[in-house]
Amino acid sequence: MRVGLVCPYSLTIPGGVQGQVMGLARSLRRMGVEARVLAPCDGPPPDESVTPLGNSLPTAANGSIAPLAPDPPAQLRTIRVLRDEHFDVLHLHEPLAPGPTNTAAVLKSAPLLGTFHRAGYSPAYRYLRPIAQLVANRLDYRCAVSEDARRSVEEQLGGRYELVFNGVELDAPSSETIEASRPTIFFVGRHEPRKGLAILIDALQYLPDDVLLWVGGDGPETEALTAYTRDDPRVEWLGRISDTEKQARMRGADVFCAPSLFGESFGVVLLEAMAARTPIVASGLDAYAIVARPGRDALLSEPGDAAALAASLKRVLFDEDTAHSLVESGLGRAQQFSMDTLASRYAEIYADLAVHRRVRTPRHLLHDTGQSEEGI
Repeated sequence: MRVGLVCPYSLTIPGGVQGQVMGLARSLRRMGVEARVLAPCDGPPPDESVTPLGNSLPTAANGSIAPLAPDPPAQLRTIRVLRDEHFDVLHLHEPLAPGPTNTAAVLKSAPLLGTFHRAGYSPAYRYLRPIAQLVANRLDYRCAVSEDARRSVEEQLGGRYELVFNGVELDAPSSETIEASRPTIFFVGRHEPRKGLAILIDALQYLPDDVLLWVGGDGPETEALTAYTRDDPRVEWLGRISDTEKQARMRGADVFCAPSLFGESFGVVLLEAMAARTPIVASGLDAYAIVARPGRDALLSEPGDAAALAASLKRVLFDEDTAHSLVESGLGRAQQFSMDTLASRYAEIYADLAVHRRVRTPRHLLHDTGQSEEGI
């Protein structure tokens, strides 16, 4: 079976959806599914299985700047690839995003599976609802990666969505570890208000002077925050880092911190930390609490409270029993979200769509919705 995984975001710019698409493609290929990724790329494609569709354009979305490719040249490349490749099924991640996924939905050269990642209110859904609804109705089956994502799209577009959580690759491509000589906190993500990096930096005032903070990524807040910490040797700015370096630092850090304030639909990065055997401190967002059970897999604090965040960090950094307990529980939790398990479910959906565009619905979803086994 030939499956095309279409991603609207540039694969050469780190992001949660991009990581999910590439990880899913790797798991599918190990299962014998011929999976090819179609996406924008600002530079050489990260893998030989990727068909680049052109460069991205920074686009405001969900309190962030998304690397989308809504320009005509990218859509023409998308149309050409879809007509040449003859996929049995197309899997569209964020199918309503401007660019290749939207174009693929309109063209519909094969049965379509749409996975919705985004959570929260979308002005585009409200003001462009007729167009969004038209595109959504092209999908043969719909999935959402979290309850928040499912609730958001159901409220704004209607329809039924199977809840298929994101996955984590338990066996990282590299086992390299980067360690520090003193207690180290690791943050990685886009430097923008919703990610809460400023709160984490403020939390340092409550921590001992020998604590080190690694900061990966960049964004609109980078310049201001680097200026604010210029005289603080405890903060090490890493810039944009590769997935390999991210995993190496994840394994070497004493604690991974995700202090986000809002706008998260699923904590994939928390699963990555669990798989790397790194204890987690994060804000108590609903999306994070679903992935990391409070007090068991992670310590969660009130979003935006620097003192509470510091108290949790101090507990993990200097209480070995707490850190060990979080690591052991987190590793078991990560195994429940294995990327291979996710790929197996998607492979079942692909097979059903390729044969008759109808999907055998899992029994738990039948009980939730009261529908028949003929699908959604």
